[in-house]
Formats: sequence, C-alpha cells, structure tokens
Amino acid sequence: MAKRIFTGFKLFHTISIICQGAGLSISGFETSYSGKHTFYAAENRALKEFGFAIKTVRSRVICGRECSMDERCKSFNFNNCNNTCELNLVTRREHPEDFNATQGSVYFDANEDTPLYSLARLAESSLDRNTSCKMLLDAGYRSSGLYTIYPEGFGNGGLRIYCDMETDGGGWIVFQRRQDGSVDFYRNWAEYQSGFGDLSGEFWLGNDNLVTLTFDDSRRTWELRVDLEDWEGNTAWAKYAGFQISPREYNLNIGQYDASSTAGDSLLGHEGPDHFRFHGGRPFTTKDRDRDSANHNCAHKFTGAWWFNSCWYSHLNGQYYQDENANSRMGVQWYAWGSRYYSLKACSMKMREIGP
Repeated sequence: MAKRIFTGFKLFHTISIICQGAGLSISGFETSYSGKHTFYAAENRALKEFGFAIKTVRSRVICGRECSMDERCKSFNFNNCNNTCELNLVTRREHPEDFNATQGSVYFDANEDTPLYSLARLAESSLDRNTSCKMLLDAGYRSSGLYTIYPEGFGNGGLRIYCDMETDGGGWIVFQRRQDGSVDFYRNWAEYQSGFGDLSGEFWLGNDNLVTLTFDDSRRTWELRVDLEDWEGNTAWAKYAGFQISPREYNLNIGQYDASSTAGDSLLGHEGPDHFRFHGGRPFTTKDRDRDSANHNCAHKFTGAWWFNSCWYSHLNGQYYQDENANSRMGVQWYAWGSRYYSLKACSMKMREIGP
C-alpha cells in the first residue's frame, strides 16, 4: 500500500511515496528516489526535443515514479497546467541549447545544480515583470501558450494572454483567433469591449485591453500581423506597421502595409473607387452600436463586428461557416487574398512590440 506524507511551506514542500520498497520524494526544488534516483527541480523550465514518452498523470510525484521505473529516462518535464508528464532521453547538461524557459513547466534531473536555474528565474521574475510576449521571448521563453504579462494600466494582476512564439520570429500577442466556429462572434459592444472566448481556442482579447496596450502606453509601438488559412490548407499573411487602437470608438489606426505579405491588403486601402470599403482609421461597429458609413448597420447585416466602412474589404469576425460558403459575402472574409469572396477556415490577428 502506498503511503503519502505531505508537508507544506511557503516556498518548499515535500511529497513522499513508498512504492515497491523504494521511497520517492518530490519537492518544489528537490526530488529524491531512495536507492536509485535523486531528482532536482527547475521551475518554469523544460528540456525540448528529447522526449520519448508523453503521459497525462495526476502529479509530478507520479511523473517522477514513471521516470525512475524506465531505464531510458534521464530527466522529465511536468506541466502544472495540464498534468502532462514528458520523459526525456537526455539531461539539460548534455543539451543546454534545448533547455528553455517555459512558463508552467517544471524540469527534473539528477544534477543538484539544477535548482540554481529555478532560483535565478524566480529572482528575475520578482524584479522584472515582463510586459509583452516579445519581452518574454527575449527572456528565453520559446513555447507558444498562455502567459501573464504586466504592462502599465493592468495593475498587479496583469493581463492573461496567448503568446505566439513561433510565427515570424515569435513574440506575438494574439488578440483574435477563429478556427472551428466554437465561439459566437456576433456580440454586442460591451462584450467586444471586455473580450470573450477561450484564449486557447477562439477568442477576442477585448477592445479596452487593446487600447491599454497600444494607445495608453505611448512609449511603445506595435506591428500587426494577420494569418489566414483556407479550406484547401493554403495559408497567407499580411503585416502592417504602426498598429494602434484608440479609445472611445476603438478606431483602427495602422501604418504601412508590408509589401512582402502574401495575403494582400484588405485593411489599409487606397484612393480609388473601392476606398469606401477599406478600414484604416475607421471606428468599431457592433450590432448594437452603429459607427460605419453605410446607410444600414454593417455588423447587423454581416453578423459580426468590425472596423466597417461601407461595408467591408475584410471581415474576420463574421459568421463561421464549415466550408468556403462559395459566392457569398457572408463569413470570415479577407477579399484581397485571391480577390474573392471566400469564408476562411481559420485566421488570427496578433501584435508585436517593435520599439520603445
């Protein structure tokens, strides 16, 4: 029968398990397996690329037991967020270039110097709170996922966000994502103001949050990137400099379109007969607050919310269809990609800090 003993302290705890005649103890900074292994932990770290087994377990104790019972296992990562246990073939000492900062993960191996990484990370975090995904990237965080940042205006609780650490060099704050139609984007002004959805799935980060990030802190500038995918698996992107959302009406302010983009420009526009359909400088319109220049409410007509003009050249918050919805102006649209009305399979909008 397994015997469990738990003692808790502010920064240190120990969990002991007696299993098959051997003792296993795992703590916040030190783990020992009597007679066979001694594990030491580094918080918010993970060794990547060398896992040979991934399991979902109830605790880091069980993960340690799995490693100790497999002769191939030299180290392991335990993710506190989803209880994922990853067994590794090597240690951080053998491959230091693959030992990265990873929020929410705890790394264990038999090297008693390992806790120094944890202590250094804790000290760094307490003195220097990261204010963007780009700062997290520069600090060594390489995994895309959920993080908390602490920009001015958000108080001690910070802002929970999703960071894309892989696309175009990484460091992107994702503020919109569509991928499966699981979240209704036909929402009112207040809902778009505060944000809605699931940061790991479909969501809108919130217009007030975008204002605080891009407008209230005048020391920083941002770029905008839009990523698109159609139902044939093709992808494209568009990038703009000088992204900012202004207060009150949440106007879309963007600078130059990046000519190397592959999706075409469906936001900024140009002078000409189609200029009334573009979105640069336009206020935000929802079904219950009409700020577009048409003689009807574009958000109501096209079941979404956007920086409508009269009405759109893009509409990434439109109704989600389970196909391309051919020859229709409804759906998740970016007209410049192929010069067509086509409801996309997936899209995301993201922003990255580009200067002080």
